[in-house]
Amino acid sequence: MLFMGQDSIDFEPALFCRQTHFADVKIAKKDKRKMTIHEFGKKNDEIVVLIHPSAVMWDYFEYVIPLMKNRYHLLMPALPGYDTQMKDDFTSVEEIASELEDWIIDKGHTGAACIYGCSMGGAVVARMLADNRLNIRSAVMDGGITPYQLPRIVTRLIALRDFLMVSMGKIGGLKLLEKAFSTDEYSDEDLKYISRVLKMMSFRTIWRTFESCNNYTMADPVHTDCSRIEYWFAEPETKDRKWDIEYVKTHFPQTRFRRFYNAGHGGLAPLQPERLVRNLERIMK
Repeated sequence: MLFMGQDSIDFEPALFCRQTHFADVKIAKKDKRKMTIHEFGKKNDEIVVLIHPSAVMWDYFEYVIPLMKNRYHLLMPALPGYDTQMKDDFTSVEEIASELEDWIIDKGHTGAACIYGCSMGGAVVARMLADNRLNIRSAVMDGGITPYQLPRIVTRLIALRDFLMVSMGKIGGLKLLEKAFSTDEYSDEDLKYISRVLKMMSFRTIWRTFESCNNYTMADPVHTDCSRIEYWFAEPETKDRKWDIEYVKTHFPQTRFRRFYNAGHGGLAPLQPERLVRNLERIMK
């Protein structure tokens, strides 16, 4: 795993889902909004929202879908800039949260049994909780990114550094990625997937992802009616998530924290989907 400073966007591990073709996929497109929402298990009552990290696409949840679609109505947004069907750029954490909330409300739903987001997706979860527009019964920020508590000029310099590092990976292709990533953690197929996603991402999407996820706005104080909130983090990333954990403790004091051993940042969905689903069902019930 390549960490690029405290709270920076991390390349997600073994991503590792290839673009798949599910027979029962339902794709709902907004007339004016930019997001594509992939739906599974539409006949089920309980809604579960799954929000993917950066440098991957919605198929990050490829191995989770079969484990949940028979019991839950799954909603998986393909975030702007990471959607092969919509050639657009990443917008912002605030706008994505608002668009997703609008979509759920417009479909006649009042909330969700659970919303889960990893890394960049965890930032969207945090913002949705703070918006407090939906009846969210439970929520999980898995290695979720929280806003920097630093002067604006410092955050811009950090964003520029990270933008340049990711852009080098985009330009350099597979050979440069092989040098950046541990071959013990990433297979050739995984690296090819990352390389393909990076090539699809525009430079504007790369910049906006860093700039927004590190600096999105939150209400002060934060108020949410959701009482079952968990922040997950992998044991190897404990140090890197320290500031995020402190932020969540301050702004979401009802949160329970869970450290996952034998896992890496963002590794549950692609590598240990049963473990992910088991813990999601635990918090829901």
